[in-house]
Amino acid sequence: MPLPHRPSTTDSPLRRARLAVPATLERVCADLDRTSRGGSSGVTPSMLSGWERGRHTTSIRYRTLLSQYYGQAPDVLFAHQDLPLTAADQAPALLAGHRELRRAMTTVVRGAQRYLAMTGSRSRDTAYLETIETVLAERPELIHYRVLFGPPRNTELTAHLTRLLALRDPDDRSLGLKTLHLGVIPAERDSPERFFVASETAAVTPIPSLTSAYAFDSGVLLATHAAMGAPPSRQAGGGSSTTPASATPPPTASKHATPSTS
Repeated sequence: MPLPHRPSTTDSPLRRARLAVPATLERVCADLDRTSRGGSSGVTPSMLSGWERGRHTTSIRYRTLLSQYYGQAPDVLFAHQDLPLTAADQAPALLAGHRELRRAMTTVVRGAQRYLAMTGSRSRDTAYLETIETVLAERPELIHYRVLFGPPRNTELTAHLTRLLALRDPDDRSLGLKTLHLGVIPAERDSPERFFVASETAAVTPIPSLTSAYAFDSGVLLATHAAMGAPPSRQAGGGSSTTPASATPPPTASKHATPSTS
């Protein structure tokens, strides 16, 4: 199943505004730095290029900053980033059936190049978990986030978390930043778990089964805009503890617990 891809553009309103100055990417960043408190705006040439090409979505803070710099309204400068999802490959897709759901989730994992985030404490699909480990071993700079809702609920997930800790040290910053983030949100009574897997280009979120009360066989594949709307940064683990999930032995899974491959 091919994943949606956000089209890149070399002729956006944001780029045209810069060329009309005229200014290089470096000059714009230098100008923004000079007018920012502390002497740094936080904008780099690579960030600005990504915004101009539509590869990344500009935050409200930087939209305001650039709108003031260029003297143009945000809805004009960033129209190329805010185009409605009219293309078929950008529309959400319904995933019906366990095989289709599992295939989409695995494809998201294999396609991750920058970020891979997921939530859930009930993963037990060994092949899916091994795919995550393989991708992380092949891509040392890929940043991985796993947020648990309470302790892991089965031995397969506990073993997976143990292998992750063997692959990467959560405290290691030899590449300039942490590449493994494990968090636990304390389980609350009557509070449902939330499952998803997301990369920088796509996301899959399971939904209640379309066929039975307990089956894990339905979901929605979200396109690039949705995946990038909530980047797996601090938001992915907001409010969670950083206790390694593998440190807590898993309790026996409930007889009626919904199986998950998240």
